[in-house]
Amino acid sequence: MGNLFLFLGGLGGFELLLFTIIPLILWIWALLDCLQSRFGGSDKLIWVVVIILLPVIGSILYLVVGRKQKV
Repeated sequence: MGNLFLFLGGLGGFELLLFTIIPLILWIWALLDCLQSRFGGSDKLIWVVVIILLPVIGSILYLVVGRKQKV
């Protein structure tokens, strides 16, 4: 396990949590919420593309702006 942290540039537990695990959970949450929601027109497709192409920023944008656009 120590070799894994050396491979990741010496990231400790806090940095690993902050820069990998939290954004991954945020991305999965936004993507699943978007896919399970109903939108008007092609809004769902646009949001899915934004979330996939811009993982962290797209997820935050969707959770702040996109959730209000649900039908």
